Amino acid sequence: MKIGLVLVMIASLFTPVAHAEPRGFAHPGVFVSKPQLNLVKRKLALHAEPWASAFAAMKASSFASLAYVAKPRPVVECGPYSTPNLGCTEERDDAMAAYTHALLWYLTGDRAHAGKAIEIMDAYATTLVDHTNSNAPLQSSWAANSWARTGELIRYTHDGWDAERQARFTTMLRFVYLPEFINGDAQRNGNWELIMMAATSGVAVFLDDRPLFDRAVAIWRGRMPAYVYLTSDGPLPKPPPGSTYATREQIIKHWHGQTTFVDGLTQETCRDFGHAGWGLVAATHIAETARIQGMDLYREMRTRITKAYEFHAQFDLGAPAPEWLCGGTIKPGLNATLEVGYNHYVNRRWMHLPNTRELMESQRPAGFDFWRGWETLTHAENPYGSPV
Repeated sequence: MKIGLVLVMIASLFTPVAHAEPRGFAHPGVFVSKPQLNLVKRKLALHAEPWASAFAAMKASSFASLAYVAKPRPVVECGPYSTPNLGCTEERDDAMAAYTHALLWYLTGDRAHAGKAIEIMDAYATTLVDHTNSNAPLQSSWAANSWARTGELIRYTHDGWDAERQARFTTMLRFVYLPEFINGDAQRNGNWELIMMAATSGVAVFLDDRPLFDRAVAIWRGRMPAYVYLTSDGPLPKPPPGSTYATREQIIKHWHGQTTFVDGLTQETCRDFGHAGWGLVAATHIAETARIQGMDLYREMRTRITKAYEFHAQFDLGAPAPEWLCGGTIKPGLNATLEVGYNHYVNRRWMHLPNTRELMESQRPAGFDFWRGWETLTHAENPYGSPV
């Protein structure tokens, strides 16, 4: 449902503000936890790598400047591939800047960074009322992923976010963002729905909304077997639940013309590795938040995710594409999307992923891209995750 600024402000008067009472959720509990970040603080104090270089890269970014000024619009309009781009880049950057300052606050103890994160969040909470055009669901999801992480860190580690501003921000997430992506989209390429569910799960934790969180997990569980293929699935990949893909021809078209299916192939492999990487990293973002909340989604999709990592990494490292794969022509480039999943499966579960490791280490430190930010800093060689 689309609502105007007046309705948003009225709704904020009746939106309860969650403080330190978790109501079943661990806080801060969206993507990063205190034990994870406390390890990073210890590593930074020792000037240890790769954390020192990753922190330096974050600190040197424009997002980290205390002079950063947000540029919110009442309506963000994003068409296909962000054309038109009316506030799209600014919204993504502003949300990432807020998250960057939240991390800087926690890692350095400098309250000015917490203040800047709050300033950016409030700029949007007092301005934004809608997202429009075809990319609205994806655009809003990109931003909401960063907003939820920022809100969690500030609410539960800083005492300077007053109730009125918290209420405005909470209202924005509930009424402006959630309606755009809460239902997912079974017809789209899988990275869309996985990013949408990453946003939904993060917002759910921030809102202390268990049914919403469970809904996101259920859609994730349905989409993952339709996104990453295993030979145990049968001769054809599974269709996304709720989609209209039923025939062999429809499924092959959805898989961008691929007709030979092997372990680890994704629905977007023959589109390009960049979008496949987005789908995979979004899947691990949900699993990471769920792990903090005591749910091991990583275990459920271990074979799919790790097979996908090793399959794609070999080609990014230079292996030639066989003729049966995308007609022999691939578009490699997973980019820095491996850090979070690799950390779990290798540093927490002691798996051996040699291709993934070589590619990941060549890409360090991971920077920022749309909704992904500073993942070498937060997740490199980090066994923590659970808040206890």
